[in-house]
Amino acid sequence: MRIEDLSPPERALWEAFPRGESVDLTTGNPVFDDPADADRWTLDRVVRAEVIVALLLGAQEAEPGEIAAVRLTGARITGALNLGHAEVTVPLALTGCSFDDSPHLYWASMRSMHILRCRLPGFVASGTRVDGHLWLEGSHISGGLWLDGAHITGILNLSGVHLVNSGGDALLGDRLTVDANLYCDQGFTADGEVRLPGARIGGQLIFRGARLRNPSGSALYASRLDVAANVFCDGGFSANGAVRLRGARVGGYLSLVGAVLSHPDRTALNADDLAVETDVYCSDGFNAHGAVSFAGARIGGQLSLRGGRITNPGGVALSCQRLQAEDVLLRPAEPIDGLVDYSYAKISRLRDDPATWPAGLQLDGLSYDAIDPPLRAQERLNWLRRDTDGYQPQPYERLAETYRSIGLDAEGRTVLLAKQRDRRVGLTTPSKVWGFIQDVTVGYGYRPFRAATWLLVLLAIGTVVFSLRQPPVLDDGQHPHFNAFFYTLDLLLPIGSLGQEVAYSPAGGYQWVANLLVAAGLVLGLTVAAGVTRVLSRD
Repeated sequence: MRIEDLSPPERALWEAFPRGESVDLTTGNPVFDDPADADRWTLDRVVRAEVIVALLLGAQEAEPGEIAAVRLTGARITGALNLGHAEVTVPLALTGCSFDDSPHLYWASMRSMHILRCRLPGFVASGTRVDGHLWLEGSHISGGLWLDGAHITGILNLSGVHLVNSGGDALLGDRLTVDANLYCDQGFTADGEVRLPGARIGGQLIFRGARLRNPSGSALYASRLDVAANVFCDGGFSANGAVRLRGARVGGYLSLVGAVLSHPDRTALNADDLAVETDVYCSDGFNAHGAVSFAGARIGGQLSLRGGRITNPGGVALSCQRLQAEDVLLRPAEPIDGLVDYSYAKISRLRDDPATWPAGLQLDGLSYDAIDPPLRAQERLNWLRRDTDGYQPQPYERLAETYRSIGLDAEGRTVLLAKQRDRRVGLTTPSKVWGFIQDVTVGYGYRPFRAATWLLVLLAIGTVVFSLRQPPVLDDGQHPHFNAFFYTLDLLLPIGSLGQEVAYSPAGGYQWVANLLVAAGLVLGLTVAAGVTRVLSRD
């Protein structure tokens, strides 16, 4: 490239490059310097992309003692900035520029790049390595930002960037590696899918205040994402479309405080198999129109839904199936609209609020060490009976064990008695009858004092009846003195003898009374034995 073939702005850039000086082509009037209006800029603001490429690839040498760099402001860049597979050893800084064509940096090796407040029809940097920072702050990129397979050793700054590729990939960051932080905040917007599957972030991932829109699919697709520190999707973060974090790993905490997610009748947040070192906050204004799923997630600290809202009527609104967490704080601003699935979750402490219990639950297999507030057993039974799968034994046994572990044995027995009663509903008629007898007589063994009550009642009745009419003696030669009390007791005892029953034989209606007392004693003895066996088997 000959210097005499350069236009005045190109010549100025050429001469500034060896000293790394900046060339500013702006007018100083913001109205005329907006890159969106670059079509109206005059020729004295036009720079060919091939000139920039030539400088970056060594057409000019740095002056002794200086660091060469391309620093350009307010230019319209025509032609293709093609650096595919190139090795660039100097910085590139473009501010307030407009590109006619998408820059192509695929598989290039670059130094730090600052492309600030520029307007681009696309940006292709697939497989690019940037030794330093990549700043695109405030730029407007249509047609997609491609960073798949790229490796940035410093910061990737997309703060205030506007990505527009409706129905396609707004950001293609599959297998992207950023050794420091990734900023997508301060007004970052994306119309199209933001893709970060398999990406690795060595610092923090910040989507604070970002607005993502892809209603027909995923607004943020980040399965298998690996973030060494914290993830912030808060501070006014919104996503119209699914947020997918399936299999992602977060080395710090995940904040969705105040986030608004919208994917009605579908999954708004898919965090299945997510692994978070500390806490997950879906709280304080968090609002999801669509299902929220933490199925199989592993959370080292707390999962908080305090003050949040989840709406997915007619389906599963919150899935905690197979969740593992130290603490789950389920105290939303209002009852969750839809089913809450806790099946086979393992939680050290479960905290909820009766005022915001959902209408439907799934609790089979749920394991917890403590529940807060514990409430009285009758109140907690109302919680168990919201299980849409009907009677399942495990939730009752888990709740009873929790009561016993804090010394509330009576409450635990109340739960186990309710378990037997609820189980009886689904039995055959004979089993129901037998269960009813056990319930009335000894409360399935969990109310043993009922047996003594029944014995005393029957003993009193028999004593009165046989005091009024002594039964005839069977053997006039030898018989004990008749005692109505001991005679009735002898009839009631299913085993052993006091010598009264064998010596006297009532007749007529009194024979029926005696037979009924014998039958009652037998049934009562069997139910007591069954109840005691049940209690011993549970303990």
